[in-house]
Amino acid sequence: MSQKANPPAASAPEEDGRDKPVTLALLRQLVNRDWRGLPGNLLIVMSGDPEGNRYSPFATYGHGRYEALGPHDAVGEAHPTPGQLAKSPSLRELYPDGVPDKVVPALVLYPLG
Repeated sequence: MSQKANPPAASAPEEDGRDKPVTLALLRQLVNRDWRGLPGNLLIVMSGDPEGNRYSPFATYGHGRYEALGPHDAVGEAHPTPGQLAKSPSLRELYPDGVPDKVVPALVLYPLG
């Protein structure tokens, strides 16, 4: 079992103690500065939930748009981008009315299992 690391100041917990989402800017900082000395063959593993259950290696990523389903952005849905919708008739069938207005651009990470 692993322990959660203390987040950098840019992602410090909010006043109510919840962790904040990591942005691409913060991820770049972590990779380029904080994790610079780590070996290149270090496996990236994702937890299935905030408590540290159901681990799986990071496998791939995609571009999308994120819709928070609750007030704290902790759980949500990933939706296609406008370009993905334009290129895919099957996606347009899944989203005949488009995607919700409250989506934000997102880099979507997928685990191996």
